[in-house]
Amino acid sequence: MLMTTNKSPPPRHSGGMTAAEGAALYRLMTWLSPAFPVGAFAYSGGIEWAVEAGDIADAASLRNWLASMLADGSGFCDGVLLAQAYRAASSHDEAALREIAELAAAFVPSRERQLETSSQGRAFIDIARSAWNCDGLDQMVARCDGAIVYPVAVGLVSAAHEIPIGPTMHAFFHALTSNWISAGARLIPLGQTDSQRVLAQLEPVVVATAKRAIEASLDDLGSANFRADLAGMRHETQYTRLFRS
Repeated sequence: MLMTTNKSPPPRHSGGMTAAEGAALYRLMTWLSPAFPVGAFAYSGGIEWAVEAGDIADAASLRNWLASMLADGSGFCDGVLLAQAYRAASSHDEAALREIAELAAAFVPSRERQLETSSQGRAFIDIARSAWNCDGLDQMVARCDGAIVYPVAVGLVSAAHEIPIGPTMHAFFHALTSNWISAGARLIPLGQTDSQRVLAQLEPVVVATAKRAIEASLDDLGSANFRADLAGMRHETQYTRLFRS
């Protein structure tokens, strides 16, 4: 027997998206754009030291370095923390959200990386509350009761706005990767075409890492990217620097 329902699907624009989907995409494109003022341009994530040490010298070595950072290092860990913060905020589990925020702040391996992620997280939260506030966001921020690092901030704000985790994760990784490439382009240097080639080559790494991060638990946190962590530490004493990390 064919069953029918009187409930109509949400109206869709000619482009195939509902108004809510369009608004969610608009916000993600804004929040994770290079133009969003979180100061990402000032940080290299240790890439500056890797260039000086000779680990990164051209487009190919930059691509290999970033693929490792994404899949086996800080990229994957940030993705896991984002997803866990998102879920805790979505379920209004304030105790879990506070624990995740504390763990994420403690998990950063160097002083400069701590400055980088906490400064960006604070800027992201402040701008979101000023220009994009919504019901419950202030309460979620208050429950963290301390520093909110960048991936936790993105997960928390996206959950408060009910933006799906999948697009949020991919937009976050795109922003992270684009910023790393921008730093490498200025340091090596690289031209715009080579920079875009590196971004294109990293697409499957980003997609696979995003999937792993969404499905992972906090028990899966861990880095096998010691050289990149060392680069972040060595940058603190680097004589000539363009970046803050």
